[in-house]
Amino acid sequence: MAYPAGTGPGEAIIRRYPSIQALRAIESVARLGAIWRAAEELNVTRSAISHQLRLLERDLGFKILERYGNATEITPRAQAYAAEVRRALSMIAASSVRAAQEGLSGTLTVSCPPGFASGWLCLHIRDFAERHPDIVLRIHSARNLAETDNPEIDTFITFGHELRAHVAAEPLVKVEFTPLCSPAYLTRFNGFGDIRALQHATLLHIGDFTDWEDWLQIAGLPAEMGRRGICYSDMNVVYTAVLAGEGIAIGDTVIWRQALENGQLVRPFSPSLHTETGYYLCTPEANLENPLVREFHNWLKRRLEMNHMRPEGDG
Repeated sequence: MAYPAGTGPGEAIIRRYPSIQALRAIESVARLGAIWRAAEELNVTRSAISHQLRLLERDLGFKILERYGNATEITPRAQAYAAEVRRALSMIAASSVRAAQEGLSGTLTVSCPPGFASGWLCLHIRDFAERHPDIVLRIHSARNLAETDNPEIDTFITFGHELRAHVAAEPLVKVEFTPLCSPAYLTRFNGFGDIRALQHATLLHIGDFTDWEDWLQIAGLPAEMGRRGICYSDMNVVYTAVLAGEGIAIGDTVIWRQALENGQLVRPFSPSLHTETGYYLCTPEANLENPLVREFHNWLKRRLEMNHMRPEGDG
């Protein structure tokens, strides 16, 4: 039997390449866990995502989605394939930047937690933009503070670090979480000379009571003292309330640093949470040689060192 040039017995002949739309669809569904989330991210309809997945099933020859009752889940084989697609899309994006590179120009997309973006990065990033006027910056505020698998992102600033294949990580900033309040609020409670006065203070929370419960236990007080007050879903709202003297919150000493230094906020107590972790710089291996990524990394580290925030010896 004759085989096409370059192939032989047991070698598959690729009849068609999957479309980029189909590859982005399976990657997004696998990462986000639902067709509707993928449709929202890619700005298309759910039926468009389903159509792309059906075409991809035809090209690949295996099932991508399985229905279990009312739920639809991506198959393990499709998950594995999507992980390979994610790496390939990252490599394509990095290659496109390099191919179009004339000096330092192009688009750089950086992901970071919303708090870091609003509390530090947005206050300093103008310096980078002025140094590199031909670079278009896109700052993505990640809902998942440890996100590193969005192929649209060139490099990630994360809170905490989870070991992931094909992602290079390094410590960026150490952080402490501790009660913070305004000077006026501190005066209302006589400086919290008696720590038990916290039971009469308005405790402000981000999401749930966990941080206050954990901190109170470290301070030798019952965790149940922390199960009251006001819960907000947005850290920036908590920050505004604390500045206005509306209560006391477990704050991040990195992103609230400027307010601490200029006296808008004070730290009444010494115990801290999460001292074993902090912010990390995480980059897909395919993007490490991207000159825009390298320049941003170097600038970020220098800027943090200028602010005496980057640990000595790191880098």
